[in-house]
Amino acid sequence: MIRLFDAHTHLNDAAFFGREQYYLDRAQKMNVVKMAVAGQDERFNQRAVDLANQFDHVYAMVGYCPDVAKDFKTPQQNRLIEQLQLKKTVALGEIGLDYYWDASPRPVQRQVFADQLAIAHRLKIPVNIHLRDAFPDAYDILKESHVGEDGGVLHSFNGDHHWLHRFLDLGLMVSYSGVVSFTKAVDVHESAKETPLDRILIETDAPYLTPKPYRGRQNEPGYTAYVAQAIAQLKGLPIDQIAQATYENAERIYGIQEETF
Repeated sequence: MIRLFDAHTHLNDAAFFGREQYYLDRAQKMNVVKMAVAGQDERFNQRAVDLANQFDHVYAMVGYCPDVAKDFKTPQQNRLIEQLQLKKTVALGEIGLDYYWDASPRPVQRQVFADQLAIAHRLKIPVNIHLRDAFPDAYDILKESHVGEDGGVLHSFNGDHHWLHRFLDLGLMVSYSGVVSFTKAVDVHESAKETPLDRILIETDAPYLTPKPYRGRQNEPGYTAYVAQAIAQLKGLPIDQIAQATYENAERIYGIQEETF
């Protein structure tokens, strides 16, 4: 049986409110049996925790994304540390840098990114990283962190092979979203081809970044299957091999023990 793990999704988004079971059932029918729900601010973090507590095979990630870095103060940090120690919290994320939207000042983004990496190291928990138009600064910060010791995932990676190998050298895993199925995403195609099987993850980032053949519609966790198909085609490998590798990698990086279905 093919099993898929959606390594980064937003089942906590308003698009899914009140219909989570419906989308989980749809995901199950497409062999997506586990997922990690990403936080990004105080409200989304708590929602991720609540969903992880409500559903057996849903796991929480909590963190403060670049957009809200300016709001990351002592009370938020203290609450984050509490949530990171909950049983079903598997990573600190999503965190990182976003110079496209620039919703928080760049120096603040960099400081909050470094601060959260330090928290993750102290608690020995992996991080889930959002990067947009900020690879050089992010690389410098990550190089000075302990991310290689505790583990990290570059979520929805959209860089070329040059940056891919630099981040791989830091010990990071690389996760691909529906973008890998887009016809014109040539750099992402090349990076996916070059990412080793023991370092690759798949995700939806739902309700965003819907893969082909449903691009332009709302994404959902079940569409992880189309991401797996796209990577299998790019690598010239059977989909069951991609499914097994990405599933095992997700369990390993997130510290989730194998379960029998």
